[in-house]
Amino acid sequence: MILSRAKPASGNEALPNKEKKKKKVPKLDEFLQGRDYTGAITLLEFQCNSGKAPEVAGQWIAYCAFHLGEYQRAREEYERLTKSESCSAEVWINLACCYFMLGMYQEADQTAQKAPPSHLQNRLQFHLAHKFNDEKRLMGYHHQLQNILEDQLSLAAIHYLRTHYQEAIDIYRKLLLENRDLLALNVYLAMCYHKLDYYDVSQEVLSGYVQHNPDSVIAINLKACNYYKLYNGKAAEAELKVLQDTCSSSFHFAHDLLQHNKVIFSNGEGALQVLPRLLDIIPEARLNLVIYYLRQGDNEVAYELIKDVEPTSAQEYILKAIANAVIGQERNSRDNLKLAQQYYQLVGSSGAECDTIPGRQCMASCFFLLKQFEDVLIYLNSVKSYFFNDDNFNFNYAQAKAVTGNFQEAEEMFLLISSDKVKTDYVYISWLARCYIMNRKPQHAWELYLKMDTSADSFSLLNLIANDCYKMGQFYYAARAFDILERLDPNPEYWEGKRGACVGVFQLVIAGHEPKESLKEVMQILRNTANSQAEFIIMAIKKWARDNRVPLPGL
Repeated sequence: MILSRAKPASGNEALPNKEKKKKKVPKLDEFLQGRDYTGAITLLEFQCNSGKAPEVAGQWIAYCAFHLGEYQRAREEYERLTKSESCSAEVWINLACCYFMLGMYQEADQTAQKAPPSHLQNRLQFHLAHKFNDEKRLMGYHHQLQNILEDQLSLAAIHYLRTHYQEAIDIYRKLLLENRDLLALNVYLAMCYHKLDYYDVSQEVLSGYVQHNPDSVIAINLKACNYYKLYNGKAAEAELKVLQDTCSSSFHFAHDLLQHNKVIFSNGEGALQVLPRLLDIIPEARLNLVIYYLRQGDNEVAYELIKDVEPTSAQEYILKAIANAVIGQERNSRDNLKLAQQYYQLVGSSGAECDTIPGRQCMASCFFLLKQFEDVLIYLNSVKSYFFNDDNFNFNYAQAKAVTGNFQEAEEMFLLISSDKVKTDYVYISWLARCYIMNRKPQHAWELYLKMDTSADSFSLLNLIANDCYKMGQFYYAARAFDILERLDPNPEYWEGKRGACVGVFQLVIAGHEPKESLKEVMQILRNTANSQAEFIIMAIKKWARDNRVPLPGL
């Protein structure tokens, strides 16, 4: 944290010039105690240039650069020190820490082995084992951890990184009881609660630290993330805005983090300019870039980004499931769909997620892919109150309702959807048309067809309308649909459908369930074919019309 060095005016103007000149330049210890690392580096560089630098100036410059988040500069200083014959043994472990923070894990591992055994070396190797996903090695260094503050903090950090948030919380609470003056522990505790979706609890735990350290980048960033979850992106952006100038000049590591979060808070704006360069720096950057591509419909790119990721968290499993599901549908790949179903099931049936909203959605998706729609509805019904205005939820919910025969509710849910992207999707149009037909509103289904451009999808919809209307005894629209189908493709099955539908309309007119005016169009539809059977049906209609004094053209 960078503390202001500004002092209020208090009558110093009256001090004699000699007394002013007696003011001393702060010493290095004063800068370090105040955590003014920028000031410390400035002093050390001045001493180096004037030839008055202490022997350990290089180590202190590297130390200060590291604490400023300038890991590359710290690395360069430590690498320069290793070339000296009088190189201190601790330089190697410090250099290894720089490599670690730069994501150079192999170099960090090799360099750490050159350092003598120490608590810091063990902690670094502990974290490297996690990065290498080496469980055996991880447990080996775990057993060497001791009941000291730094080791316990490392253990809690690994629990956090492995999504064992409750275990991390237990350690942080214990440490807080023993070290009430270490207020930063509240930030770590708040991060755990944030990951467990207890955003209000996280905010409460964090508030005390923020009051004491209003310029803390990590704390304010976490506060913004809580606001994003509790309220919206605008509220979160407002929290970050006050930090942007400070962070860009003083905290390079935080600058990347804040840029990343700003993209998320603004609903993906600037994602392609920011997220790709952060893929190997911020773990969530890859996941959020996958989400961006999925929202844009670039499913192949999203799939390629995540297909080689070994999931360890619920979010990663869910994203892999979604990517495999959309690719499986596009490629008609059973393997991808099976993988998606398995990933969904792993999350939804896990003890940590089974009673969460994402967990229940995952089980619904799993059963959706298995075509077990009664089970889909069980899970969607349990969370529907949270998604009243969510178009994607309503789309899936309506489909499940329709498949299980509840067409009235399905129609209502389909009509709640406002997204143009969803409403122009053929799946949406075809299911809504079927709901209209099953709810005895065939004219609305016909209007959906009339709004479509000529395409393979419009031909498929025409088929659906023809067959579903015929099945439901709505022969007038079935006849119109079969007539167009026959003219587009002279398939004998279409003539048979048209013939049956026309006769059906005739029967409904005779029974008084269809307007007599419909016979005019039926006769025109019959004349649109070269099949000789059409004339026999027309003759029968004309005879009945004459006998019942129904005016028809051509009589």
